[in-house]
Amino acid sequence: MTTCECVCWQVKELVLDNCRSDDGKIVGLSSDFENLEFLSMININLLSVSSLPKLNKLRKLELSDNRISGGLEVLAERTPNLTHLNLSGNKIKDINTLEPLKKLPNLRSLDLFNCEVTMLINYRESVFTLLPQLTYLDGFDADDQEAPDSDPEADGDALEDEYENGEGEEEDDDDEEDDLDEEVIDDEEDEDDDLEGEEEEDGVDDEEEDEEEDGEEDEEDEADDDLPRGEKRKRNLEDEGEEDPEDEEDDEDD
Repeated sequence: MTTCECVCWQVKELVLDNCRSDDGKIVGLSSDFENLEFLSMININLLSVSSLPKLNKLRKLELSDNRISGGLEVLAERTPNLTHLNLSGNKIKDINTLEPLKKLPNLRSLDLFNCEVTMLINYRESVFTLLPQLTYLDGFDADDQEAPDSDPEADGDALEDEYENGEGEEEDDDDEEDDLDEEVIDDEEDEDDDLEGEEEEDGVDDEEEDEEEDGEEDEEDEADDDLPRGEKRKRNLEDEGEEDPEDEEDDEDD
């Protein structure tokens, strides 16, 4: 066994999307890929699957966005265990074109989106009647129940997980910002309280000073009351800058 053959034998999935085919046929793919389970050949300008090799283990085949219009009997011959087949965006126009797929007993899912055959009256009923082994056609079963891969409930769970992991963090960030705002407000309130306290202390100090001055004046007044009447009058005149008339008379006698 050559190195190439050894590698081919190990491959289980092969994606050849957007690789242009040669004259609309499959080239380079051989039965050496005997363990291949998934093969994707989307948009490779494929006209026919006639050159598809024998792939007994192939389960899923993606052939969307090509120009296949028939020749599907090859699939029954070379991919007998196929379970999923995607022929969306091809040139399939008639229900009879799908008849060879009856020979695929394990086929459970078939996609024909954007094929002209989907425009036929009673298209879904006709396909389910033709291929009774099918469970899903274009992602829905005969009762219009969606396939598990695109189950809306599963999608909803994914959105919930995203919300918990993503938006939950945003909420935490918002909470942190709110906490910071509250701390700033508390600091400002503390500063205001300090300023009010200082003002109150200044007011108290001013009142004490006024009371002390008033006390001193009262003491002076009390002391004046204790003086003899003449002395008190003399002191008052001295405070007003006038001389006592009695003193003036004494000066004149002298």
